[in-house]
Amino acid sequence: MKKLDLPPVWLIGFAVLAWVQADQLRLGLGFGGGVVDLFGGLLVGGGIILVGMAALEFRRHRTTIDPRNTPVVLITSGPYKRSRNPIYLGDALILTGLILRFDAVLSLPLVPIFIWVMERRFIFPEETRLRRQFRQEFHRYETKVRRWV
Repeated sequence: MKKLDLPPVWLIGFAVLAWVQADQLRLGLGFGGGVVDLFGGLLVGGGIILVGMAALEFRRHRTTIDPRNTPVVLITSGPYKRSRNPIYLGDALILTGLILRFDAVLSLPLVPIFIWVMERRFIFPEETRLRRQFRQEFHRYETKVRRWV
């Protein structure tokens, strides 16, 4: 079960919840029209691009992308110049975009819940490992770059 405890699995789970809500529990609520669909698509696309750019930084620096492992390098380039967690930010954008595309109004609270889960399950433990591993370098980085945006 521990092998499944990864951010993409959580994202898929939350997206499935939103889809089921949209399919089974609409209650006559909806965002309406094509503009919302377009915005949702842009959020999903932007999130995918952000995740891809961040993943490329891991590859470029030859360190682990698995949040349960300790990296050999502190990445501060690419999207990591603006956010300490661009992959989780991209995941949140993807989830928000899917909720809009599914027209799942009642699922909007899933976004802050997803962010809370990511922080508790992955971000806080990751930052603790990074503090131990990179001490001064991580301290300088976290004072310059915000956790999310």
